Amino acid sequence: MAAQAKAQDSTILRQEVLGSRRLSNYWWAIVAAVGGVGFLLAGLSSYLKVNLLIVSDTRGLQFVPQGVALLFYGVAGSLVSLYMWLMILWNVGGGYNEFNKETGKFKIFRWGFPGKNRRIEIECPIADVQSVKADIKEGINPKRALYLRVKQRRDIPLTRVGQPIALSELENQGAELARFLGVPLEGL
Repeated sequence: MAAQAKAQDSTILRQEVLGSRRLSNYWWAIVAAVGGVGFLLAGLSSYLKVNLLIVSDTRGLQFVPQGVALLFYGVAGSLVSLYMWLMILWNVGGGYNEFNKETGKFKIFRWGFPGKNRRIEIECPIADVQSVKADIKEGINPKRALYLRVKQRRDIPLTRVGQPIALSELENQGAELARFLGVPLEGL
C-alpha cells in the first residue's frame, strides 16, 4: 500500500496512499522522453538531411520508409512521456484513508484525472464497517490488497494499484486497521 499509518492520537488513524508519484514512474517518464525526442530528431534528420543528433549520423537514412517510422515512434514516445508527466503532476491515485472515532466516520480520498470527478471521496459511518478483507492471489500476476467490507456497499479498496506489497506489510496494516476499528480481519 505504501501507506504510512499516522495515528495522531488513539481516535484518528490516517494512512497516506502513494499515487502516481512513484520513483518508477519518474524513471519511465524520463526514458520515454529521451527515447521519443531521440527518434523524433532522427526522423527529422533524415528528412532535412542535417544531423540533429550528437551520438550518431542519421543523414544517410532515407526519409521513406525509415524516417517516417522514426518520426512516428518519436511522436508516440513523446506523447507517452507527456501522459506520464501529467499523471505525476496530477498525482492520480494519491490520497489517504482516514478513520476518525470522534466523528464516527471514515473517509477514503483519492485524486483522479482533472474534470468533474477530480476529487474522489467516500465517507461512511464506522458502524457500517463489517470487516477488513485481505485479498491475496499468487501466481504469474500476483495480487495483494486490503478492502473494507461495508454494509450495503461493495468492497472499498484501501491499497494502491501497482506493485503488490509484501505479505508481512499487508498483514500488519490489515491487523492494525481491524484492531483500530474493532472488526474481524478476513482472508488470512
